[in-house]
Amino acid sequence: MRTIFSLLFISLSILLQAQEEGDLLSLLGEEEVTNFTTAAFKTNRVINLHSIESTAGGVLDIKISHRFGFLNGGLYELFGLDGATIRIGGDYGITDNITVGFGRSSYEKTLDGFLKYRFLRQSTGKKNMPITAALLGTAAMKTIKFQNPDRENYFSSRMYYTWQLILGRKFNNTVSFQLSPTVVHRNLVRTLEEKNDVYALGAATRIKLNNRLAVNAEYIYVLNDPLAPGYRNSLSIGVDIETGGHVFQLHFTNSTSMIEKGFISETVGNWVNGDIHFGFNVSRVFTVKKSRVHN
Repeated sequence: MRTIFSLLFISLSILLQAQEEGDLLSLLGEEEVTNFTTAAFKTNRVINLHSIESTAGGVLDIKISHRFGFLNGGLYELFGLDGATIRIGGDYGITDNITVGFGRSSYEKTLDGFLKYRFLRQSTGKKNMPITAALLGTAAMKTIKFQNPDRENYFSSRMYYTWQLILGRKFNNTVSFQLSPTVVHRNLVRTLEEKNDVYALGAATRIKLNNRLAVNAEYIYVLNDPLAPGYRNSLSIGVDIETGGHVFQLHFTNSTSMIEKGFISETVGNWVNGDIHFGFNVSRVFTVKKSRVHN
């Protein structure tokens, strides 16, 4: 928790400093144009984590995410190709800074939705802002049958929630970086050793290789001490390939689930033992409503 509050304090300090610089320019009577930074990440996801990017207003982003089984399944499992987990979803930009989304995962037959609000945007010129910042709220509902249907089960036991602050910066045309302090709340946990509230800090980076290719990496460190038995921190590495209206994200990850409650708090794969999924995300955007002004 101290880490999360420290990050909040730092971001507010940066904001105040940028505001003071803007006031000085206005006193000098200089007329400048605000230049917003774009494409810190290629889509609104890094790999599993949400990125600082938002879906443009009036645009629908259809996403298909796929994870094969663990590579250490060997030849018998065709190195994971015999098993698969999939999520299909759609993200829609209400405005350039407000995105909503909904999806369904085959893993635990989970429905999920989110609301994302980008309240700061990196820019130079008239408005000098050194970072981009967004707030993310998600809700997920597990629809798989209860393990013991004979006992009294509650609908609330199916629900999971996530709150996340995303702080990021595009340092130059090649490198972008972000931090994601996160709280995941699980109404029902597997054992008494697990906590209903999980605190985590995600870090992600993008290194652009050329106009079509980029390398992404993300790591999510669970701050709860100790981490629940059997669970591990999520580590993912991938490549973005842009092909016109599509973005293909090929990656390796030790997380099976593709929603926050799963890949942040319930990852079981161990990279050292070969518990690694090969997977991909495919993103295709459609303009539903033309936006006159993007800001």
